[in-house]
Order: sequence, then C-alpha cells, then structure tokens
Amino acid sequence: MKHLIKLILNLFPRPVLQRVAEWAVPMLGLFYLGEGKECPVCGARRRKFLPYGYVSPRENALCPNCLALERHRLLWLWLLRESDLGRGAVALPRLLHIAPEVALMRKFRKMYSSQPDRYITADLESPLADMHFDVQQIPMGDGEVDTIICNHILEHGEDDSKALRELYRILRPNGWAVILSPVDLEREHTFEDDTITDPKERTRIFGQYDHRRIYGRDYVERLAAVGFEVYDIPYKEEFSQKEQELYALPDEHLYVVRKPLNDR
Repeated sequence: MKHLIKLILNLFPRPVLQRVAEWAVPMLGLFYLGEGKECPVCGARRRKFLPYGYVSPRENALCPNCLALERHRLLWLWLLRESDLGRGAVALPRLLHIAPEVALMRKFRKMYSSQPDRYITADLESPLADMHFDVQQIPMGDGEVDTIICNHILEHGEDDSKALRELYRILRPNGWAVILSPVDLEREHTFEDDTITDPKERTRIFGQYDHRRIYGRDYVERLAAVGFEVYDIPYKEEFSQKEQELYALPDEHLYVVRKPLNDR
C-alpha cells in the first residue's frame, strides 16, 4: 500500500487528487476495518490508518474516512479544546481557511451552517475553495478577518516573509491564526536555496517536489518578525501515551499567533 500511495501522490496533479480522494480513499479504507485507531475529527475507528507521504510514506497517517492527516487530527483537538471555535460562541469569528483540508473544511461548513458568510476558504488552485489567490498578495482589506488557518503553505512560496506580512495585514488586532509548516526541530536554522528548481532535487532536499525550504527552530522567529505574538505549543504532550497512539498524533508542534491589540 505504501508504494501505491507514493506512486499516486507523485503521478497526479494536486487538483486531480483533491477531486478523486473524496471517494477513492474511503474505498481503500475498506481494507482497514477494525478498532485499532480512532480519528478525533470524524470519529471513525479503523484497524489502522492509511500510509501517506511523497518520499517515505508514513504509517498510520491518513484517516480513510475523512482524509485527516496526523497534523489535522492534532490541530482539530486543539481547536475544539482550546480555541473559541470549540467553545460554542454565538457569533463565530470570521474565519479565513487557506488551503482548506477536506476533513476540517467539512467540520467548519457544518459549524458555520447558520453563518456561512463568516467562513471563507481560499487556495491558489483548488477547485474546492471559495476564493483563489496567491497568499503573497491577498485581495482582502486590512483587518478583515478574525481568525486564519493557513497550513503547509509557506514552504511553497517564493517569499514567505511577504506572505506572512499579508496574513498579518488582513488579521484584525487581537485576532489569532494557526500557521503550520513542516519544521525540522533537529535543525536550528531554516534552509532555503532558490537555485534548486529540479523537482527531483527539491524532493530529495526539501521532502516534496514543490517545496522551496525546510524550516528549522527559527520558524518561531520568522513568524514574530512581522509583528505576531507567537505561541509554540507541543500539544501532543497534553495527551496520554494511549491517546497519542489511538489518534496517531504526530511529533509536531502547533504554532498559534496573535496580532497585538494595539496594532491599529
């Protein structure tokens, strides 16, 4: 199965995968019926999750029911338990969801069913998104949104600092965002080299054919450099070993940022 997943990911363009995955992955999931793992996003139980990855597919990565990856499961648990999105607020925050993950988008669509104009999805090319734009140039006004979820985007962009400045600009003062990227916690400094353009070389060095950099522990400093207050959260540690294994949570941190209230 690992080899099949790897072949499919590297063979087909992302928009095609996004269209097909919603029905194809659950079919593969029929081979994984059982009780060993539980997805906290959709509640499905399976013997194990599907492998996933462009280079070395990871075991127990993809929920075959809702398509949630490890980081999506960890993030959803944090959103439900720690954020105002999970506290049943009467007026939900105006949320911009960039590169919307299918599993989370379904949950947000349901959550915002009575206030659909307050949930906006955006992507460069995904057919599932409401808006299409480059995150380095966002066609929205200053302080227009209350909350942003933007995951695994910055490593793709030509100028991640410009993208972060745009995210900062459109977020209202005291608004918050989750901005996740692949971070190698063993690496002190981010490595990037724009001269590396060959897809195979990018895959070998950065982990994926369309990545331009691999972040190190200085990722927090990059987020803070544009003005954000940054919270580096090792949220997996909030769960018991049994829960970590049941949900198949990743050894990754969550990066939550807030725009200072006095920035007007």
